[in-house]
Amino acid sequence: MASQDYMDKMQLRQNYRNLWHTDLMGTIQADTPYCCFALWCGPCVSYLLRKRALYNDMSRYTCCAGYMPCSGRCGESKCPEVCLATEVFLCFGNSVASTRFLLQDEFNIQTTQCDNCIIGFMFCLQQLACIFSIIAMIVGSEEIQEASQLLSCLSDMVYCTVCACMQTQHKVEMDKRDGKFGPQPMSVPPVQQMSRLDQPYPPNVGYPAPAYGQPYAQPPPQAQGYPASGYPPAGYPPAGYPPAGYPPAGYPK
Repeated sequence: MASQDYMDKMQLRQNYRNLWHTDLMGTIQADTPYCCFALWCGPCVSYLLRKRALYNDMSRYTCCAGYMPCSGRCGESKCPEVCLATEVFLCFGNSVASTRFLLQDEFNIQTTQCDNCIIGFMFCLQQLACIFSIIAMIVGSEEIQEASQLLSCLSDMVYCTVCACMQTQHKVEMDKRDGKFGPQPMSVPPVQQMSRLDQPYPPNVGYPAPAYGQPYAQPPPQAQGYPASGYPPAGYPPAGYPPAGYPPAGYPK
């Protein structure tokens, strides 16, 4: 049941409409110093990013952000800082992935095909290195043993690099969330005022607004074709109008 819920959430993330502010390939260029910091001090960065993802409110913390079976069963409510430190050091990969899922679900960020390929390559390389190590242990061949060591070293390098880029991606996304890139281009429009039939004349729609607190100096200009004053004009109605005997007798009945 838990695995099915996990698969459903993974499928749901494929349908999210938003994108990361920067993909994994562009994180080094986006924030080079932080990427180096995440490479050499990965658990520390994971601790800081998770706490920041929770808006520095550790009362909201659960182990692995609630995405693992152990979540909520590790005494997080009593000592969340200790539990988070234990998570990032003992389950570093899960801590990075949990922060990623937390941000994706909060901001509806989809998993792009490029990111999937990079993460999938990392997993495949780790599995291949594990298979070669088992074969080398069974066969006892020095050549296979050396190949397995090279693959293990390569998979560790790829793993550390991808995790560093992933954490930099999370940091850049939270910089965007916290407004460190300046005002967003799509700002919320101001509240519009709708004209009503019970507004006092003259309405301010279509005319320049007066100074604050000052009444209108003069009414809006009269529409063309209508006299401004003296209505009806002199000599109206004409003499002899209406004619005598109008309306006819007996009308209306």
